[in-house]
Parts: sequence; structure tokens; C-alpha cells
Amino acid sequence: MARIIAIANQKGGVGKTTTAVNLSACLAAAHQPTLLVDCDSQANSTAAIGFAKDPSRHTLYHSLISNEPFDRIVQKSQVEGLDVIPADKNLAGAAVELVSAEEREYRLRGALKAMEDKYNFIIMDCPPALDLLTLNALCAAGSVLVPIQCEYLALEGVSELLDTLMRIRRTLNPNLEIEGILLTMYDERTTLSRQVASDLHTFFGQQIFKSIIPRNVRLAEAPSFGKPIILYDPHSKGAEGYTHLAKEVISNGEKRTGTGTRSAHTGT
Repeated sequence: MARIIAIANQKGGVGKTTTAVNLSACLAAAHQPTLLVDCDSQANSTAAIGFAKDPSRHTLYHSLISNEPFDRIVQKSQVEGLDVIPADKNLAGAAVELVSAEEREYRLRGALKAMEDKYNFIIMDCPPALDLLTLNALCAAGSVLVPIQCEYLALEGVSELLDTLMRIRRTLNPNLEIEGILLTMYDERTTLSRQVASDLHTFFGQQIFKSIIPRNVRLAEAPSFGKPIILYDPHSKGAEGYTHLAKEVISNGEKRTGTGTRSAHTGT
């Protein structure tokens, strides 16, 4: 049974897509069959993993609105072991079209049911807003990974998100857990980054991942080449950060369940 993780933060520009793409690629590289689901109408994850725009390609929109099965939409990526459910601009309309639909918050969860036995991990890249697409992802997920940029007001933003997650647990998905809080765009040379990291550790303690994603030029360049960082520059600090995060996510899951994952070769 797949571990389903939503990458979410209501604040934009914190590294959600970068984390979704690169965590997915690093999990697959660690011999963990992984599905990346792009839930954002901007389709940045779809582009960053190497798919050019294609109006004829069926996407998450067709599943949510027309009930098209995921196995007819899924695409193989350039990373062995990593498949993708792509997005496109039509998803913006899905948020409106779903308003009057029955069980509208659970459409994505229903679509994922047929895929759960095929993967160890299903990673969902959420939009930077608490709309119906994000709600669908949070209702389908077992846990949420929250990326936070090490900057001023980061603590305030994540506090609002965690309040939202608590409301979702009470009303829509009682099994939703916090996978962890990930510090992104960290620059150890600046006092601000160090202070924000210290404040977040003080406030959230063990919920903060040990892995930290540094501010890294190669990591920022990789999406424009349609490659995850482990293919674009596997020796960069960004690749190192996401490789460590993947190992930590795998390890945390094994600790929770007391069992190993599907493959005997975890790469850890």
C-alpha cells in the first residue's frame, strides 16, 4: 500500500514544486516505485520533470471531471521507477466545475485507489491556495509535507497552515498526519536563515526534518531543462539535500510501521 504524501503550503514560492519533483525522483532512485501527481493548474511539476505542453495529452483534469482512470493518464518519466499524472491549465476550471459535484472533496482519493498497490509512494504537488484541488489532495493523503522558506514571517504562515490542517482532520480526513516540516532555500551565510531555522526548531521540535534544502543555483536551473536535480547535477548541494530527504522519509515510514518497504533495495 502506497504512502500518500501531499506537498502543501498556502504560501507561494516556498519550494513546493521543487520538493515534489525532486523528492519523487530521489525516492524512485532509491528503488521506491513512485507516482508524482501534479495537482496545480500551472503544471510546473509536469514541466519540471520533462513533459512539454501537449493539448492532446489527458491529465488530472480528465480524471476529476470525466472519471477517466489513472492508468489511462499515467506517464512514465525519464527517471526509472517514477511515473507522473500530469496537469494542464484546464485544472483551473476543475476547481469551479467540482463545486456542485457529489463527494467533491474525495474525487482524487477515489481515483488513487486503483494505484495504491502499484507504488511505494504517491507524492502530490498542491497549488498555493486552499482551493478544491488542495482539499482533494489533503483528503486523499495520509500525511502532509510542509516546505518553508527560511525568511521573515515563515513561522506565521506555517502556523496558519497547521490550523487549516487541524480543521481538515476534524471534518474531512481524520487520518491526516504531518509528515514533517522542510526548511528550504536555506543560506547558512545569513543571520536571517539561521534565526528562522532556530525559531522553527524551537516551535515545532521533532516535526522539522533533519534534512535541509540549501539555496542552490543548480537546483533553481534544473526545471528550465526539464530535469530533476539528480539528473541535472547529481553532485550539487541541492541533489545532496533531496537525496537525504528521501532517505529520511523512507526511514520515518519504516519506523512508524515497523516494517520495510516493497523493495529490498532502498538505497539507504
